[in-house]
Amino acid sequence: MTETAFAEPAVAETSIPVDGLAPTGPMEFSALGLAAKLEQAVADHGYTLMTPIQAKAIPIVLAGRDVMGAAQTGTGKTAAFSLPLLHKMLRHENSSASPARHPVRALVLAPTRELADQVAANIKAYAQHSNLRVAVVFGGIDMKPQTAQLKQGVEVLIATPGRLLDHIEAKNCVLNQVEYVVLDEADRMLDIGFLPDLQRILSYLPKARQTLLFSATFSPEIRRLSQSYLQDPVLVEVARPNATATNVEQRFYSVATDDKRRAVCSILKQRGLSQALVFVNSKLGCARLARSLERDGLKTTALHGDKSQDERLKALDAFKRGEVDVMVATDVAARGLDIVDLPVVFNFDVPYNAEDYVHRIGRTGRAGASGLAVTLVSRDDVRLVGDIERLIKKKIEIEPLELDEARPPRFERPHRYAQESDGGERAEVRRAPVRASYVSAPPAAPRDPFFDQPYEASDAAAAPAWEKAPAVPVVRGLSPNIKPKKRVAALFGGKTAD
Repeated sequence: MTETAFAEPAVAETSIPVDGLAPTGPMEFSALGLAAKLEQAVADHGYTLMTPIQAKAIPIVLAGRDVMGAAQTGTGKTAAFSLPLLHKMLRHENSSASPARHPVRALVLAPTRELADQVAANIKAYAQHSNLRVAVVFGGIDMKPQTAQLKQGVEVLIATPGRLLDHIEAKNCVLNQVEYVVLDEADRMLDIGFLPDLQRILSYLPKARQTLLFSATFSPEIRRLSQSYLQDPVLVEVARPNATATNVEQRFYSVATDDKRRAVCSILKQRGLSQALVFVNSKLGCARLARSLERDGLKTTALHGDKSQDERLKALDAFKRGEVDVMVATDVAARGLDIVDLPVVFNFDVPYNAEDYVHRIGRTGRAGASGLAVTLVSRDDVRLVGDIERLIKKKIEIEPLELDEARPPRFERPHRYAQESDGGERAEVRRAPVRASYVSAPPAAPRDPFFDQPYEASDAAAAPAWEKAPAVPVVRGLSPNIKPKKRVAALFGGKTAD
């Protein structure tokens, strides 16, 4: 195949407005002039009309400009950057088996393993009718299969920063021919935690490249920081910055900390919801809550950073297939994950960072569907709710929540059933709640009659009562003041008595 077979379409930079306004009327993918192979892949997915972020970003990416794309979650940002990049790379497509003919030309960085795996699955589906090779590398699993795939050559590489640096140091991949770089969930990638690794990765890339940043939230600090990585970027926004999805019903309930678990069960029961994603702030709290909900009769799984990657992928896959009722997760599941028909998201813990709230509730109401986001607010969460208000620029009404079931006594023993009564029926015997006593009475001291007797004064010179006084022999004719000689054993030279 010649390189001119898939020439880039002549897309003018002004064909799509880039001033933050949505294009007038829906646009079809066929209007972009994408390669036939990509149009076929899009048709296989059932896509006909582009979302606003796709309609605005794809022509700009095709024109070769750097882009900062901000859109609500679930609006098709993955297709917005992957379809134009695949179209531009089709000029390098070849069927050669040589790894040298398949260098890495597009690098997509994602903050979490789950998001990297999901993005890779989407890009592989878009490139299925071409000879472009797509690979994904992330931590938590063995490096050997990833190394073997990289050695065969790939054009599109999706990676998490830590594992990519491992492969770079092991010389498993070379990035000196990268033409396109994408930072998915860019606000998280430019966070202080990922920034050192990101700077190291970018140092291995050519300076002449096209860089794309896509996320649902962009803080002013992230916007300023991104200027050092992009060249004359075009800001593409299809909604107000940091806005939440309009098709997601957001409810905030005032609930005591000890009642939050019962509140989750009560809301699921009242609304007849089949599945729920519950977010917590800590890994330990995630595991504990999952066990508690399991005891309440709900099929529950946990997803947090302390689990192995295989366990995390299995838990997520079981939840997507509907085999699990509730998935309790930390913020590793808050960004980019596409879960079809998820009816409700619970914020069991109000997130510490207000931006995470936007990403959490974006797991429901995706692709135009409706959803419910419930946040349980305790007395200590008022300040965090205020941060969310300032971010989304919307007044939050905290409603009281009445729980149907009364809280059981904390130390109540289970009811016991007595034996059958005279009437042949089983009589239920309810015992009064017994509270556990953590401080037991000290053991009684042993009693001794001798020590219990009252004190009586005695002669100090008198011998103890339990010792017999030696008998003093009386010798006639001697003064009683003269003591007799002591008897000495014969062994020491004494004389035996006659």
